[in-house]
Amino acid sequence: MNAKDFSELKRRLNPEKRSPSMIYGCYVNEDGEILASFEKPIAVMSQDEVERYMALFKKVLSGVQGQTLLPVGFEAAQTVQDTCFGILSRLRETRLGDEEARQALYAEIMTWLQEEKASRPQSMDVHKHTLYSLVLLLDDGFDLKHRRRDGEIDHDRSENMFSYFLCCVCPVKPRKPDLSYDAQNADFRVMAEEWTVTAPEVGFLYPALENGGADIYRAMYYTKDMKDTREGFVQRVFGTEPSMPAAEQKDTVRALLAETLQEECSMEVMQSLHGKVAELIREQQEDKFAEPVSLTREDVAAMLKESGVSDQKLTAFRAEMGEAFGPWAELPAVNLVSPREFKVSTPSVSIKVDPEHADLISTRTIDGARYIMILADGAVEVNGVNIAFEAEEE
Repeated sequence: MNAKDFSELKRRLNPEKRSPSMIYGCYVNEDGEILASFEKPIAVMSQDEVERYMALFKKVLSGVQGQTLLPVGFEAAQTVQDTCFGILSRLRETRLGDEEARQALYAEIMTWLQEEKASRPQSMDVHKHTLYSLVLLLDDGFDLKHRRRDGEIDHDRSENMFSYFLCCVCPVKPRKPDLSYDAQNADFRVMAEEWTVTAPEVGFLYPALENGGADIYRAMYYTKDMKDTREGFVQRVFGTEPSMPAAEQKDTVRALLAETLQEECSMEVMQSLHGKVAELIREQQEDKFAEPVSLTREDVAAMLKESGVSDQKLTAFRAEMGEAFGPWAELPAVNLVSPREFKVSTPSVSIKVDPEHADLISTRTIDGARYIMILADGAVEVNGVNIAFEAEEE
C-alpha cells in the first residue's frame, strides 16, 4: 500500500463524514470472558462518540510501513473456509454481519490475551496487572475511482468497490482516583476510580488495498511497538508467523555490517551507504503513489561496492545476510537507516547530524589516538552560547 491509499482510508474516518456504517465490539478480560458486547450504527451515535471511536481506528492506519505497519500474507493452504483466512473473508463478505465469524475472531483474540497473561511474571498486586481490553470492528466500503495515465482521478468513472474492515484491540486501564469537583454537592472530593480506553496495542486492516483493488490474500497489521510484533496475535488471528520486529532487523543489519566488513567498515562507507538508502526513501516519500522501498541483500551489496567495499568483504556480507534473513528476503529500507538522522556514538558521546551534512564528520588518528572530527563551518554554540576558538598556532 502507498501513502495515498492510507490517506484515503484515514480521510473516510473523518467524524464529520460518517462514511463507515457500523461498529461492533466486545469488552473482555484476560481470562477469556466477554464482559459486554455491542453493535452500534454510527448514524445514531453522538458526534463526541464518533470522534473518539474514529481516533482509535485511525491509529491502526498510522505509523511507518515496515516498522509499525506490516503486511501479512496468506499461503495457498490457508484459503480453506475453516481457517483464519476463511473467518476474515466471511466477515468482509457479510460486512461483519456473520455472528459466528465475529465470535470466532473474538475467541482467537481472547486466547491470545490468555497466552499474554500466562507469559507475564506473576505479581502479588493482582489488580495492577489485570488486563482488560476493548475489541473493536469497523465496516466500510467505497468506490475506487479510475486513475488516468497522467495520474489524475476520473471522478465520473469508478472501477469497483473496495469493501474492508478494521480491527483494533485497545487496553482499558484504570485512571487513578484524583481530587475532582463534585457538582452535585458543590465540593471537591476524591472521585471513584474510572476505567478508560487507551490507544490500540494491535490492529489490522483486511484486505489490503493494492494496485487499485482489494488484495484478499494480504492484510496490513499494526503494532504499537516496533520492537514487538506481538507474535501470538499474528499466529492466532492470521495463522502465520510474523516478520522479524523492525528494531531487531536494524540491530541485525548493523551487526552484520560490522562483522563482515571489519576494517573496511569506515566512516566514509557508512556515510555513503546512508546517503544512498536515504535518497531512495526520500524519493519514495515525495511520490504518494510509490510503494515503500524494500532492499534485497544484492541491492545493499551493490551500494556497498559503489562505496568502495572489496569483493571479498561483499561475499562475506551476502552469505551472512542470506543466513540471517533468507536469500530472497526484502527488508524495508527504513530498517537499514534513519533517513532524517545520521548518528555517531562512542561510549560517552553521541552526535546527531542532519544527513545532508554528514560529510562534515570524519575520523582521524593522531599520535595513536582516535578522533572524531567535525568541521565547524559556522557559529558554534555550547548550551546556547556562542563560543570563540583559539587562534591557530603559527
